[in-house]
Amino acid sequence: MNSTILSMIRRVQPIWLFVIVLLVFFGFMSEYFFTASNLFNILIQTSTIGLIALGMTYVMINGNIDLSVGAVVALSAVLAVDLQQYVGIPMAILIALATGTALGFLNGMIVWKTGVNAFIVTLGAMQGVRGLVFVYTEEQSYFAMDFSYSDFGTSTFAGIPTLAIIFLGFALLMHLILTRTVHGRDTYAVGSNIEAALDSGIRAGRHMVINFMIVGFFAALAGITLSMQMGAATPNLGRDYELWTITAVVLGGTKIAGGSGSIIGTLGGVLAIGILRNGMNLLQVPSFYVLVIMGTILITVLMLDQYTTRSKAGREAAA
Repeated sequence: MNSTILSMIRRVQPIWLFVIVLLVFFGFMSEYFFTASNLFNILIQTSTIGLIALGMTYVMINGNIDLSVGAVVALSAVLAVDLQQYVGIPMAILIALATGTALGFLNGMIVWKTGVNAFIVTLGAMQGVRGLVFVYTEEQSYFAMDFSYSDFGTSTFAGIPTLAIIFLGFALLMHLILTRTVHGRDTYAVGSNIEAALDSGIRAGRHMVINFMIVGFFAALAGITLSMQMGAATPNLGRDYELWTITAVVLGGTKIAGGSGSIIGTLGGVLAIGILRNGMNLLQVPSFYVLVIMGTILITVLMLDQYTTRSKAGREAAA
């Protein structure tokens, strides 16, 4: 019995132990933390970063990164809000999703065909797309005139916020794709060793482009859901979202170098950030302290990851 419990504990990802610690700590510190409304509020608040993180997990396992997601959030939100008065809400949403996916395709194709590092390509895309948003909006905010759009952002299904259901539903779907499909298996293979993957017949470029399209789609979806919550869209929407997203994915155990990671871990990283921000807000702690704490945690995680990687490489060399 004891050996079974120990085995289960070993299989638990460290980020989920951190989540449990946060839940216990803030549960004791605030009587309002474990109320149903506050827990649902955490899910809603984390759903935006969470959706982007699902796609970012695929890209980072593949050995790449996408810094343009925050700008795509802003562009898709602006398109979804502005175009609905001309083509209706459903078509405006489809156009916004298609735009985000197309930008992901463009990023992936440039990285694949030119061999330029994804960091540089998507850094340029981040600046270019953000500039495009300001040109499109003329630095003005757009407001949804159809109240059904913003009503959806606050709606519930069976007592659970609809946006939380969307996030958790996509998390399950992306977990299944990553763990039970050829694309998921090849994503790990390309991230682990692209030369070996190519030698084994895996079309690395194809998987790379698909994963950039996935993160583009989810960044667009996040922008749409965020604009639904606000009932509006601004050109500054999504700033620093790429940093929060990457932090959540890395906290969840995905390696910067690629080849390792999981949606379950990413979900834990997203919830850890959401719980920490929510709990400190309930305790009336200034928000910038969250940045200090998350930065410290992220650096610690990266140092431990680097140490583990070097130790593993040393053992393999000795063998």
